Amino acid sequence: MDRCDYKCKESNCCSGICSSGCGKMDAPLHTFDWLADVPGNYEDTDIVEIQFKNTRKGYYRNSNNIPLKKGDIVAVEATPGHDIGTVTLTGRLVLLQLKKMRFKGEPEFKRIYRKAKPVDMEKFAEAKAREHDTMIRSRQIAKELELDMKIGDVEYQGDGLKAIFYYIADNRVDFRQLIKVLADVFKIKIEMKQIGARQEAGRIGGIGPCGRELCCATFTTNFVSVSTSAARYQDISLNPQKLAGQCAKLKCCMNYEVDAYVEASRYLPSRDVELETKDGTYYFFKADILRGEITYSTDKHLAANLVTISAKRAKAVIDMNRRGERPENLSNNASEEKHSFDLLEQENINRFDGAGRKKHRKGNRNGGREQQGRGNNRHERRDGNKEKRGDSGTNDTPKQ
Repeated sequence: MDRCDYKCKESNCCSGICSSGCGKMDAPLHTFDWLADVPGNYEDTDIVEIQFKNTRKGYYRNSNNIPLKKGDIVAVEATPGHDIGTVTLTGRLVLLQLKKMRFKGEPEFKRIYRKAKPVDMEKFAEAKAREHDTMIRSRQIAKELELDMKIGDVEYQGDGLKAIFYYIADNRVDFRQLIKVLADVFKIKIEMKQIGARQEAGRIGGIGPCGRELCCATFTTNFVSVSTSAARYQDISLNPQKLAGQCAKLKCCMNYEVDAYVEASRYLPSRDVELETKDGTYYFFKADILRGEITYSTDKHLAANLVTISAKRAKAVIDMNRRGERPENLSNNASEEKHSFDLLEQENINRFDGAGRKKHRKGNRNGGREQQGRGNNRHERRDGNKEKRGDSGTNDTPKQ
């Protein structure tokens, strides 16, 4: 089987079964095993986490006590036949994953047969090669049956006896006739699984407006509902074209920083409060939530005489208005004075080419002039000493 053309070609991160990239589309979604170095970690349980195509995972029992490690390709029990997957987690952390997945009671886990043999890998490669053609053909069949659905992906089982058809539909679809036609055409067992628009975008992949690969196609596995309130908290324009992703749903990244904005907005005064000063009445215009600064305008609807103050100053003015007092102006120069500095300035390679260096050069020039002057004085002193010595009769002969 062809290995991918990216960095995993050398690092073997995809265990040799990657076909199109190093994202979660084919490479295993590894969970960091922070209990790996704990003694007896692998002896507490024989349950192993196995990942198949995309984000589909399953939990199987290693009843044969096969020595497995993360990245091993194994053949597991399926209905019917067997499937091929990659080990993504072993040991005590699997029990925590089961608790996270809300497994109740003692579920009946299927077994792990063996590590994948070359014969298993050849069948697996043949089955994977049929997926794209099967998807195209199944779309044509669904269109002929006039079904309001879209088949987004097809996943073959490791032995090629079964295939999972992932589809997306807005309404309930009666695909009983479709299953019969697909079974007669492809001679396999058919399983239909409905997915949402976000899952479909994650399986197809793409590049987002930020210039990076879609989050749902790289690391996001659990999709949390996104609402327009997240955009309101962050003061993002409610433009549907900018808020929607490639799946035509609200972008998942809107939830990444909303908690920080909600926490920071608690320290800001209400936007409905008007500030009274001797200069006039100021109305809320905009706010920089993370910096804790608010801009007020003298006009309620337009940007006129904008003044930007801190949240602390705004609360102080509000307290003064409640006591019936009005400050001279909205901004207090003494309280609003800030000693700001740029962290990136320390990494600037030209940070030493400032005014200090010019002063230092100027000082060297002055110092050079002073040294020249001192040298001239020394020469003058020497000449003067010679003249003094000549006048005092230095050429007199000693007495005999």
